[in-house]
Amino acid sequence: MNAILQVKNVTKRYGGLTANNDISFDVAPQEILSVIGPNGAGKSTLFKQVAGFVTPTTGEVIYKGTKISGLPPHKVARLGVVRTFQETTIFKSMTVRENVIVSHHLRSKASLLGFFFGSAQAKADEAEFGKSADDIIDFLGLQAIRDETASNLPQGHLRALGMAIGLATQPEIILLDEPFAGMNHDETMRMVALVRRLRDERGLTVLLVEHDMPAVMKISDRIVCINFGEKIAEGTPAEIQANPRVIEAYLGSEDAAIGM
Repeated sequence: MNAILQVKNVTKRYGGLTANNDISFDVAPQEILSVIGPNGAGKSTLFKQVAGFVTPTTGEVIYKGTKISGLPPHKVARLGVVRTFQETTIFKSMTVRENVIVSHHLRSKASLLGFFFGSAQAKADEAEFGKSADDIIDFLGLQAIRDETASNLPQGHLRALGMAIGLATQPEIILLDEPFAGMNHDETMRMVALVRRLRDERGLTVLLVEHDMPAVMKISDRIVCINFGEKIAEGTPAEIQANPRVIEAYLGSEDAAIGM
């Protein structure tokens, strides 16, 4: 595999607690790879290490041949690995379009002083960001709510706005943290289609953590399953569904737990 992202022997310890233990896997360019596991398995800790929010105790995360573990999140994002913004980091008093425009400032060429005084570069940046924001809003099908205040949005639209904010940073890898949580079936299927479009039309590589197993089985090229902080399985959805260790981790309840 010609990997764009490599998680290599990553271990994270908090005192006597081992949240992740010697986890390794590769992600191919333009692949949709899901990380699954029961509650408390260590998925979120692993995700935070890839995004730069947590530094591994041992092991490393490699992006396009460069070690990114240990770098702060904004530097990881500048390199092209972006975790979608959660509801708590969306500016609720701003409109959808304003949120997306603001999120472009990671790419600013003008200085903060330049924006304060309205320099030529700042004005050029603002014009570019507005055009890009409109393009992202159109791509995600959010035209009807572009001027809606974020605080008024339902769950599905909030998740789509989080994706729009992530896209504004021009990532190559987008990390989706439970993108289907709290959605009904129709909303989930729309989001599944949207995630596929990120890969198929925008050429992004997608790494996601998710509890909705039917959605995971439908969307994933490959799946990594972890339990008690350790990787117990890796493979296609069909291989994961048939894996005895995965079935055991989900209490043996194939129908309810892993979408069979």
